Amino acid sequence: MFNSLSGRFLILTIIFVMLAEILIFLPSVARFREDYLTDRLQRAQIASLALLADGIVDMDLEEELLANAEVYNVALQRNATRELVLSSEVPGPVSESFDLREAGPVTLMRDAMERLIDSEPTVIRVLGYPSRDAGQLIEVTMDSGPMRHAMVEYGLRILTLSAVISIITALLLFLAVRRLLVKPIKGVVAHMQSYAEAPEDVRRIIRPSAGVRELREAEEALQSMQTQLSAALRQKERLAQLGGAVARVSHDLRNILTSAQLFTDRIEMSEDPSVKRMAPKLVGSIARAVSLCENTLAFGRAEEPAPVLSQFNLAELVSEVLEAERLAIGDHDLSLSEDIPGSMQVRGDVEQIYRMIGNLVRNARQAIIGTGQPGEINVAAREEDDAWVIEVIDTGPGLPKRAREHLFQPFQGGARKGGTGLGLAIVQELVRNHGGVLRLARTGEDGSCFEIRLPMGQFA
Repeated sequence: MFNSLSGRFLILTIIFVMLAEILIFLPSVARFREDYLTDRLQRAQIASLALLADGIVDMDLEEELLANAEVYNVALQRNATRELVLSSEVPGPVSESFDLREAGPVTLMRDAMERLIDSEPTVIRVLGYPSRDAGQLIEVTMDSGPMRHAMVEYGLRILTLSAVISIITALLLFLAVRRLLVKPIKGVVAHMQSYAEAPEDVRRIIRPSAGVRELREAEEALQSMQTQLSAALRQKERLAQLGGAVARVSHDLRNILTSAQLFTDRIEMSEDPSVKRMAPKLVGSIARAVSLCENTLAFGRAEEPAPVLSQFNLAELVSEVLEAERLAIGDHDLSLSEDIPGSMQVRGDVEQIYRMIGNLVRNARQAIIGTGQPGEINVAAREEDDAWVIEVIDTGPGLPKRAREHLFQPFQGGARKGGTGLGLAIVQELVRNHGGVLRLARTGEDGSCFEIRLPMGQFA
């Protein structure tokens, strides 16, 4: 129970109410002591009136009057004359004097606490104003023992009452919290557990019903999240089914296209001028189809293999990538360059980094050739304190808005017509395998720049 929200709220309520009562306890006891002393002064004044009215009081009556007032002596000052009106034997010397005429709240509370702490009975002197202006001053001597006993009893009554009030208040708040907060929260938790069992079932999405504004906002936020998650799961399932179908089709299609490539090789040997003109276009179309099938199959694998790390020269690797791309450029006005220190050593998987840079350069080449305008692609690299940074910079047309919004999402982030967006998705996965980050540094009408950041880690 005490580990629950309502249980802890119950304990905290009791503690805070008791603290509040303790803060009230000090002034309450001080006021009780002041009233007690004032009452003794009034009793002493009434006792003294009997003597003032008659003038002669026998010893027994005087003792009875003093016992009724619970004092030893009574002195009264009237008309600037101070007179001992009633007196009896005092059991000891007066230890302290208390003047109620000038005592402030702080003084009263201090004196009350001192009396509660000191359990030894003593004789004290108390001074105050007589009631109903019956003089300028009344003074009594009395035993402090009965006063302390009365203060202790009063304090225990206050503490007992405080405890009862605390428990009742805490129970009421406990029930209110369970009804207004805990029960709705448990309802939200039950909805979450039910939804977790079958997130595809839209009937399990929570329907906001809480009356408390904050809880209703939480329910509405949960409803929105569950709705989006259910839609995402349905989309993911459709994509998974589509991906499986595409992978199977791509596998068979690749075999068919491979056979078609063999036939095109024979067609290229034909002496027919029209066949010679059409053959290169046919070869290019089939090559692109084969590449698409291979990319689709590569992406359809469960995951890329873990990188096999080794130290290698980055400039030599980039030169191989650019040489392979120059063969694909043909007669187009497109230049390739590199800006990499010849001695720059990088630790990583050679084949995977080759594919990273190759995919980015290939995407840039296809984008520039698609415009029919001349262009340039540059691969640059540098070492920073904790990372190797590789940049692929082109002077192409830049990425359209839709491509930027779904940049690294397969089948959605393609920047050119007919593209699948698999290239960037594959590059991102390979970069993540190395613990790195792939990002689009800039894009616009003057070109784009992709940045690969590979952490050095313990290999720096």
